[in-house]
Amino acid sequence: MRVMAFDYGTKRIGIAVTDPLQIIATGLDTIHPMHIIDYLKKYLFTEQVERFIVGEPKQMDNTPSQSAIHVKGFVNLLKKTFPEIPIEMLDERFTSKMASATIAQSGMNKKHRQNKELVDTISAVILLQSWMEKL
Repeated sequence: MRVMAFDYGTKRIGIAVTDPLQIIATGLDTIHPMHIIDYLKKYLFTEQVERFIVGEPKQMDNTPSQSAIHVKGFVNLLKKTFPEIPIEMLDERFTSKMASATIAQSGMNKKHRQNKELVDTISAVILLQSWMEKL
């Protein structure tokens, strides 16, 4: 079964997913928070996901960042809507910077490098890869 990761933001949620054998993390999509539950219901109708990984926003001193309250609301919504799928939180510090650096090194043109949706999706991939490396 797959594992799905989320880089939550109030404007966009980056989503990444593993292959069924949980070997490779791939960027799936970027969705507006208002549409995430419908999106997940459609996805889960055709694919089995055994776990959700949600990026936990922290400051450098390890305290929750300002966006932590929004992430907590998102996690509660996931628990309520999909109670059978366990949720793990994972420190997401630096994922956006790492995603931006990855995009910059990829050779994409400036317009693509400034695509915030791409940054969010790659951030979710980095988050998921970090989780996979911990296993």
